[in-house]
Amino acid sequence: MFAIQKYLENLQGQTVSVIGMGVSNTPLIRMLLRSDVSVVVRDKSPRERVLDQVEELESLGATMILGEDYLENLTESIIFRTPGMHPNTPELKSAREQGSQVTSEMELFFQTCPCPIIGVTGSDGKTTTTTIIAEFLITAGYNVFIGGNIGKPLLPDVADMEPTDYAVVELSSFQLMTMEQSPEIAVFTNLSPNHLDYHQAMGEYSAAKENIFIHQSEDDKVIFNNDNQLTLDLSLSGEGKVTLFSRQNRLEDGVYLRDGAIWLTNKQGSREVLPLRDIRLPGVHNIENYMAAIAAVDGIVPDKYVREVATEFNGVEHRIQLIRELNGVKYYNDSIGTSPTRTVACLKSFEEKVILIAGGYDKAIPFDILGMEIAERVKTLVLTGATAKAIRESVEQCDTYIADELNIIEVDDFTEAVTLAHTMAKDGDRVILSPACAAFDKFKNFMERGNRFAEIVNSFEK
Repeated sequence: MFAIQKYLENLQGQTVSVIGMGVSNTPLIRMLLRSDVSVVVRDKSPRERVLDQVEELESLGATMILGEDYLENLTESIIFRTPGMHPNTPELKSAREQGSQVTSEMELFFQTCPCPIIGVTGSDGKTTTTTIIAEFLITAGYNVFIGGNIGKPLLPDVADMEPTDYAVVELSSFQLMTMEQSPEIAVFTNLSPNHLDYHQAMGEYSAAKENIFIHQSEDDKVIFNNDNQLTLDLSLSGEGKVTLFSRQNRLEDGVYLRDGAIWLTNKQGSREVLPLRDIRLPGVHNIENYMAAIAAVDGIVPDKYVREVATEFNGVEHRIQLIRELNGVKYYNDSIGTSPTRTVACLKSFEEKVILIAGGYDKAIPFDILGMEIAERVKTLVLTGATAKAIRESVEQCDTYIADELNIIEVDDFTEAVTLAHTMAKDGDRVILSPACAAFDKFKNFMERGNRFAEIVNSFEK
């Protein structure tokens, strides 16, 4: 019997609460209801805003508790929290004290997945690295399930998975925070301050990320970034076999650069895996993403398939994605740039100074490093959103800032910001949306923001 089927059978006679009807939890709700489990769905949204979804779930047998008081009387025996809800929310703490089991869709997936899991986390580069790993495996002929924080919950697919398959999962700090199981292969791309509006401190954020490898056995494998001091320090803990990757140093054991190519050295010897000229994605950060992915699939995917993917893979939507070239101006959508380090990596991908559109929701992250890079690499800065003033101050306080060489403009409306950047661009310019912030001040998520950017850009007439 599949582990997921046994789990669902054990829920018979119990009442389960699912908090949130977002991307990760809605498939979970449907699966529970179709297995005749008694489900209470709790969501902060008012009924009229999510009426179609509510009516569908009610038709399947769900009890709905909606609106501002959605967490009142949280006493169900098993509670699935939404990833965006902090585990120490008072109502969750109270429920645990009264005997409720608090879990999550991702925790249940790890408990019931029958095939090896490759998990990817980090402050930057998670989605691209996750996608590259999946592409490697698919090209080599494996049956692959890709999901997690990348946008697709995998729990509904567990019953269709075989032991010979692979699940490649992007994991956020929100998902990892309460995990007590680590993947067989873990990738830690890098670590820098992020989501400090959610986590109580950098230490909590780091501790959440560490769950991707801290529960491994000595037969498992974990990949760390040698060039990031925080992840390098973490490589000394845990039980899994460690592989380091480095763009800056030649390693005696690990993945590194040599003679214009990515090399790998291990107990079997040294070999060239991938010439840099074969990588289609721009930017040194994508070289690092390939290095991490190569380390993850070493011994599983032959090098010829690595090279095949590199020569054909054009990148992931919203990640330095070329939207259009108009009158000699290229427009790039990097809406995934939701942190200063992501935007810094984006700016470093271009040799010329660019026109940058930045600003958004305030995650309480400092912009010092971003300010220095903008002063050096941007010719026109169009700021919009809640963090516009903070980003401006970080630039103007830099020693390298020269007012006559960097035009800074603040506008409140997003459409106006994109249109203004377009108006100021000339033949040969690069206009980039890389906000360095989350999108929640104006949009549901970074995808909606990126799609809106593309829509505006594609509306410009020749």
